[in-house]
This record gives sequence, structure tokens and C-alpha cells, in this order.
Amino acid sequence: MRDFKGQTLSWQLVNGAIELALHREPCNEIGSLTLDELEKFADALPRLADEAPALIVYSTMKAGFSAGADLRELFERGQAMDKNAALRGVREFLERIHAVMNAIDAAPLTTIAAVHGVTFGGGFELALVCDMIVADRIARFCFPELRLGLIPGFGGIPRLKRDLGNAVVRDLLLTGRSFNVMKAQQIGLVSQIAAEGEALRVARATASQVGKFDRGTTAAAKKFVKPIPYDELKLEIDIFCDLYSRPAVEQGLRKFVESTDAQPYLP
Repeated sequence: MRDFKGQTLSWQLVNGAIELALHREPCNEIGSLTLDELEKFADALPRLADEAPALIVYSTMKAGFSAGADLRELFERGQAMDKNAALRGVREFLERIHAVMNAIDAAPLTTIAAVHGVTFGGGFELALVCDMIVADRIARFCFPELRLGLIPGFGGIPRLKRDLGNAVVRDLLLTGRSFNVMKAQQIGLVSQIAAEGEALRVARATASQVGKFDRGTTAAAKKFVKPIPYDELKLEIDIFCDLYSRPAVEQGLRKFVESTDAQPYLP
């Protein structure tokens, strides 16, 4: 499937690169429907990789790249089911999203996240599976999960530790604060900074550049410099599920859902 247009995302081949566009209002919250469509993309990815040397992931939403997991859906799941059933559902969801993230992480083509604005939680974790992050000047990165009594659950901790080390992981995770794009580039998270609204253009230019090289050599180099921490990723799911069963999580999710703030995900 070369082209796809779904309710939350779309992809197509543009100028020799695969472009995956996120377009779920208000800010690309990742819930069951988005996961269903991401799984379609992961299934199509091996065939798409034969047609293009690069993948660009970006958002069409004004607010940003992604606010992360759909916390309202997570809360409603806990209210609609008994605790054991809800926990089984959460584990299944995490195992499915990890499979998608791992597929993108391991893809032989060069992957580029073009981000702007809010790049939080699960959205940040989606950006982290990409080989490079191109960010415009208004981008902000944050793991706000501790406010909910949780840790990031889409693979963010092992991948951030792989790429940047424990000091950055501890800062983002334990403080819950956001990094602006200048700080993100300083610590090596962002490879290029673009003017406001220009991240996709810069990502396209980068994709054009990587397309000049032998694809087999690129794939071998990527596999060497970007090992996937499978054991730590599995452990992250276990820790998340253990925390999810605690009362603090329901309290944190309820506070989020009942907030009258237009953007309750902002720290």
C-alpha cells in the first residue's frame, strides 16, 4: 500500500521519500484508533522501504507534533472494566505500540522526525524511534508522566538512554520539565533546528541528501550505531503495568480528564 489516508494519519511517497503525516485533532493523541493505523503502516513499511531511502514523520496539527498517549481513553478504560481486565488491556496496548515502534526503529531506511510545538510523552517517544530529529524553534520536549504516577510506556526511557545517556533521562523523567529546542540540540537530542514552520522543509532536504548513498551501506551503518534495547523495552512495560494498578494513577488521570484547561498536557 503506497498511499493511505486514515482518520488519524496518512502516508504517501513524496519526491522519493515516504512521508507519514499525523493529523488527529487536537494534538495527535495516540489511542486505539491511531495504534490501529500505525499497525497498518508498520505492516506496509517493508514494501515501502523498497521504494524509498528515507521516511519523514511529521504533524499537520498547529499545536505540535504530538501530546502523547490518549489519557482520556486510558482513564475510561480503567473506569469501564474491572482492574484486572483494564490491566490486561493496557499491557496488550503497550505490547502492540512497542511492536510498531520497534518496526520503525529497525527499518533499514533513514528515518527523520520533523517536529514542532508540543512533542510530549508518547509523541516524544515516537520521535525518538527516528534516526534524526529536525525541530523548529517552537518545539518543546517533555516526559510529564510522573504527574500521573506513571513512567513513559512507549519505549522512551530505553531509547533516550541509548541515544543520550542516563543524566538526560533522569532530568526529563524526574523533573517533568520541558526542554526547548536550543537545549535539545545542546544535549544531542535534535540534529537540526529550523525556523518556525520550516521543520518539514529541512527534513525533506535531509532526506534528499541521504538518498545519494548506497542503501545497503546506510542500513549496515544504522544497525551498527543504533542497537535496539529489547530487554529494557520489555522491562519498561512491566514497570508501567505495575504502576498503572496503583491508586495514584487513577487520581492523576482523573485530574487530567476533569481539567478545564484547553491544553492540560502542558506542564
